[in-house]
This record gives sequence, C-alpha cells and structure tokens, in this order.
Amino acid sequence: MSPALRVVVYRPDAEGGRRVRCDGEILGRALGPADLLEFLRRSGLDPDNVRLDDPLLIEWRGGGPTVWSPDTGEE
Repeated sequence: MSPALRVVVYRPDAEGGRRVRCDGEILGRALGPADLLEFLRRSGLDPDNVRLDDPLLIEWRGGGPTVWSPDTGEE
C-alpha cells in the first residue's frame, strides 16, 4: 500500500451513496464497501491488503466504513 495515497470517503447522500476521492481526483460514488474496494483497486491498491478502517489511508466523513445510509446525524 502506498502511504502517500490519500482517500476521502464523503458522508452518504440521500440514496446512501458516498462520493470517493483519491489524491484529489473523484473516483466515483460507492454504494457499499465492495464499490469502494473496486475504486481502490483501480487506483493501484490490492483490495486484499486494504483495511477500510486504516486512518492513514482513508479519511471517512459522516461516518466510518459501516455507515452507508443517509441519516447518520454526523457532519
């Protein structure tokens, strides 16, 4: 895993999708962990070696890796 790579997963939208950026580039809208892992794979990471709770790799906004619904109550 590249320590320089920085992923931001934004809070869930009204449909539960989460916008994903990697190093400032929009990768897409993930509807669940499988989508996120696919985006990371396309960015050059091995999904088998990615921990979704790794704060050095992923910044979660509006809930962590288990939050995929719109009403989290978090900003």
